[in-house]
Amino acid sequence: MRVVSGICKGRALKAVPGNTTRPTTDKVKEAVFNMIGPYFDGGLGLDLFAGSGGLGLEALSRGLDKVIFIDRETKAIHTINENIKTCGFEEKSEVYRNDSERALKALKKREIAFDYIFLDPPYKKQQLMSLMEKIREQNLLAEGGLIVCEHSHEVILPDSLEGLQQIKHERYGIISISIFQNELEEVGN
Repeated sequence: MRVVSGICKGRALKAVPGNTTRPTTDKVKEAVFNMIGPYFDGGLGLDLFAGSGGLGLEALSRGLDKVIFIDRETKAIHTINENIKTCGFEEKSEVYRNDSERALKALKKREIAFDYIFLDPPYKKQQLMSLMEKIREQNLLAEGGLIVCEHSHEVILPDSLEGLQQIKHERYGIISISIFQNELEEVGN
């Protein structure tokens, strides 16, 4: 596992010990960023089920200003921090140990709107639609912002959901990537 492109291209990343996390393969990571980038001129990202932090670190390497990494597993948090140090992104990263629901509530209180949100929840507990609804309700996605969902190919997501429009969908073996864009002004405006 490595950073595929950008200023940290080729840097090796550590995987989370054990078999509780499933890292995004380099091939899928490269495909994701070719769909949404491939490079960025700043912006704020959220890696919600961060695991090793591979998606968020790839986004930083390709030009995002800052990424917030969240995972509920202690081993994952330790691995994310090691990988951030490997890439030299300490100043561009925040790392929190929390579950997704509590993390979203905490981020809402900070009144942050993300340009890119990466959702890669455990396949056995797919909750993507519920998460996207909460993200939208809590105004956590900037206008025009993207949510990148990695999920089992067996999970079929709708073409639109609460002001989010699916703009791309690709399948890579047993993995699917669905990308949604926030097309509406913030709720309540």
